[in-house]
Amino acid sequence: MLAATVTISPNGQVEIPKDVFDSLHWRDGMELTLITTGSGVMLTQKMSGNQFSARSLRGCLQHTGEPIPTERLCRPVEYGDDSL
Repeated sequence: MLAATVTISPNGQVEIPKDVFDSLHWRDGMELTLITTGSGVMLTQKMSGNQFSARSLRGCLQHTGEPIPTERLCRPVEYGDDSL
């Protein structure tokens, strides 16, 4: 995974550094999808239609409350119980 610092232009534009651009196998003219998250934005390659791969959505939902124990997450779902 690469990390880069970029600056927003006066027009609200961000230039993607070449090493990041190349590592993602993006090309000129490719459409991207920008998704807002609780901590910023996620930029992904646009999928055809309204379909997203599970990998493209990884990290877009984040739990900000108290940690939930694994045992509680793995227990069978009680459909009448909304206490989770």
